[in-house]
Amino acid sequence: MFANRDFLKDLKAFEIPTCLRVCAGTDGSVTFLLEIMTRHEVEVITEDQHLVKADEEMAGLLDVDVGEEVNHRTVRLVADGVPYVHAVSLSPIGRMPEEVRRDMMRADIPIGKILRNYGMETRRDLDTIQMEADGPLFGSRECLSRTYRIVHHNDTLMWIKERFPADGRWLL
Repeated sequence: MFANRDFLKDLKAFEIPTCLRVCAGTDGSVTFLLEIMTRHEVEVITEDQHLVKADEEMAGLLDVDVGEEVNHRTVRLVADGVPYVHAVSLSPIGRMPEEVRRDMMRADIPIGKILRNYGMETRRDLDTIQMEADGPLFGSRECLSRTYRIVHHNDTLMWIKERFPADGRWLL
């Protein structure tokens, strides 16, 4: 179910390669799709990961109390040496089963694989999608960004912002 009913309409309006449209529009694992499209294992390169106390903005995104402990993780998804996605995730630690928390803190495992490994039934509620020209991303002048929530038992397990370079690397 789409949290933002205009998400699909907005996505269809962008002049971008089809493979990028598919990855940005999925309500499943981007990592899994990238592995199918590129025929290469996707490497998660962690740029930063640390625990923070939720401020008001985070608390609102995650539906938690201000001050609750949140895992803040920034990664790049790379296949065959080519970076495809830059992602920031916020995860309230208290909502994660212990084994999921342990794997999440290892930092090198894609979120989709962690969820699949533990058979967690989740859904992705897609929130926003837009083109950005804020500066280069992996050498591309423009990027497509989206935000969504991974929901488990009707609670936000994670909030994620993904940015995709909008260029020819998606002509797979």
